[in-house]
Amino acid sequence: MGNEGIYFLAQFKVVEVMSKSQGIVEITFEEERELLNLPPKPELPKYSSQLINLANQFAQGTRPRVVGQMSELIKEFRESGGRTFEDWEQWYLQRYPHAIDEATQKIWNMLGNFKEALGQLKKEDVRKWVEDLVLIKTYEGLMIQEAILKKVAKELSGNYRFATPEEESKGIDGVIIIDNQEIPVSIKPKTYVTQERHLPEDLRGYLIVYEKKKNKIIVDYSDLLSSLKGKG
Repeated sequence: MGNEGIYFLAQFKVVEVMSKSQGIVEITFEEERELLNLPPKPELPKYSSQLINLANQFAQGTRPRVVGQMSELIKEFRESGGRTFEDWEQWYLQRYPHAIDEATQKIWNMLGNFKEALGQLKKEDVRKWVEDLVLIKTYEGLMIQEAILKKVAKELSGNYRFATPEEESKGIDGVIIIDNQEIPVSIKPKTYVTQERHLPEDLRGYLIVYEKKKNKIIVDYSDLLSSLKGKG
């Protein structure tokens, strides 16, 4: 091995030692299972895990009414003195003896619905879906933001403008202008707000929430209004 190779290995060792000395350590998910003496992760066919998860979302197989409120149950289990996975498994199944079977059946039934739908699906259907997403919903989403900006600005006797690309990168969708003061806003559907997994952005603007009804759009700009009253 040449001097460069030896130097690289030396650097690697230094970094490794420094990381350990700073109290930083990594635990892989596989190692976590080993540390907790858990069974290995189930081996499933490719894409199966994602499909099962999606089916579960539709079937609601693991909702509290089926399997119990897990955060409360695990707390109760710990308070009862349970520690090991075997303790937990026995403790849970004694209280919910049919929950696993019921959840499994709900998800399996939904997977059957998926299979039936896939059997009826054609390539043209996929194209229509893509066109609806890329063309129609993109345009509709942009226009609904403009409509909401216009409406809220009118309600506040102000004006508006669209966000710049830099502002969009910060989660800002538009700006309300009142007495030459620019107020950034983020315009999101109610479903976006209520589902935490759809909130990865660090929203920098005041939140305006809308909900589509049968023949109208309900717009909630109370977050912005409260801020304006506070400044007033």
